[in-house]
Amino acid sequence: MKVLVVDDERRIANSVKQGLEQEGYAVDVAYDGEDGYNTATNDDYDIVILDVMMPGLDGLAVAEKLRADGKKMPILMLTAKDRPRDIVSGLDSGADDYLAKPFSFDVLAARIRALLRRPSDTTTNTLSVDDVVLDVAARTVTRSGVEINLSKKEFAIFEYLLRNQNRILSKHNIMTHVWDFDADILPNNVEVFINYVRAKVDKPFPGSRPLIQTVRGFGYVVKDGQ
Repeated sequence: MKVLVVDDERRIANSVKQGLEQEGYAVDVAYDGEDGYNTATNDDYDIVILDVMMPGLDGLAVAEKLRADGKKMPILMLTAKDRPRDIVSGLDSGADDYLAKPFSFDVLAARIRALLRRPSDTTTNTLSVDDVVLDVAARTVTRSGVEINLSKKEFAIFEYLLRNQNRILSKHNIMTHVWDFDADILPNNVEVFINYVRAKVDKPFPGSRPLIQTVRGFGYVVKDGQ
């Protein structure tokens, strides 16, 4: 899952980034509304965490512009304003949830998980193909009833592949979605991690078809088996 945090309070933004990365998310940060809007429109994020009170383009305006652009990812508003009319303004601008500062990181993480569980065009709680079931909330993967132990990065890559069944994902697609913008990552690193996932998801199950297929010159794909 890839998260964008937009907050002009750098201490808060960087703290949220660090905490979410420990939870296994790939996290980018923007420190003002204009940069946040541009970043959100130029990449594929699963959720945007958006501060309301920022100089220049504030969070309400960013949310409105993203929705006007047809962006459907969940938006979680962060703000020091928690009066009912402020909450209404935030939700009316296009936000899906609202969290007042100061907040507990555990509560923030729970709100994110709840938003990502909501049905949408791209987000579901459980992903499956053949005899594989990936539970996004529990962060578990099973195949033929056998639990598979994936690292955080392996889980993120496999989840991204399952969310995009029948779509060929280039190494660049995977790099930009699974790692944050500042990560020191090369295309060859993606190939290494794909092999790690295959070694756990495909190779131990010779009675099942291999899921992760290489399309030479283009990338990788998981087909739905139909």
